[in-house]
Amino acid sequence: MKRIGVMAMPADFRYRDVFLKGKPRHERYDTFRARHPSMDVGHRAKIFAPFDALTGFGDAVASKDIIYRERIELSEEKQAELNHRLGVLKSLTLNGRRVRADRVKITVTFYVPCSDENNEAYGLRGTYRKITGLCRGVDEYRGALTVDNMSIAFDDILSIEKAAEQ
Repeated sequence: MKRIGVMAMPADFRYRDVFLKGKPRHERYDTFRARHPSMDVGHRAKIFAPFDALTGFGDAVASKDIIYRERIELSEEKQAELNHRLGVLKSLTLNGRRVRADRVKITVTFYVPCSDENNEAYGLRGTYRKITGLCRGVDEYRGALTVDNMSIAFDDILSIEKAAEQ
């Protein structure tokens, strides 16, 4: 008994003669190849590309992998140290000329609340992120520190360190 792949071929298999002929072989310039040219690799890859029937489902599942945590409350000692560092940064970035001259590069660890409305942590917990960049200014009126083009509220800052030189 012959085999079809891993399965034994039944004796009364309708397409037995076709199967036994094997894979068709075409010459390089025969009429079949002229009418049915080989598909290029780019188009062929599209055929086997994954199909996302539920748009956004993969992102929703991946968002569940993020571990959210409670906001860390700073002790009075650490809060005083943070206020001192903000004061130093304010004096180093009083105006645009000082910012360009001093080019203070810092790393800020700050709290970002959960923004996924479908997550159980929404409005309750968040994540801590780090950003490294040039300190552009300290705005006491808005209560925000600007690093590169990102504004971070004072209440969300956990720590400020001088960035490691590279």
